[in-house]
Amino acid sequence: MLFATLAQIVGYLISVIIVLVIVQFVLSLLISFNVVNMQNDFVAAIWRAINALLDPLLAPIRRIMPDTGAIDFSPLVLIVGLNVISIILNNLAYGSI
Repeated sequence: MLFATLAQIVGYLISVIIVLVIVQFVLSLLISFNVVNMQNDFVAAIWRAINALLDPLLAPIRRIMPDTGAIDFSPLVLIVGLNVISIILNNLAYGSI
């Protein structure tokens, strides 16, 4: 029962990280197409905060993956990896009950 609770907590944290990755992707598109301006202090603060949270997770993936030019696939790899971890933890937690 305790492992199932821990698996749910980890699953929730994984969901939060995935949402942050999606927000970072959308914000980077908005910045790239000049919809929002990095001169705005609020946008710059959000961008720095999201990058500070996600860079420790994305940096090892970027080192392993080959250079693909302008397209960065490391957020996609992170999302897939986190979903795999979530599935494994859920199967372990609910398989032991």
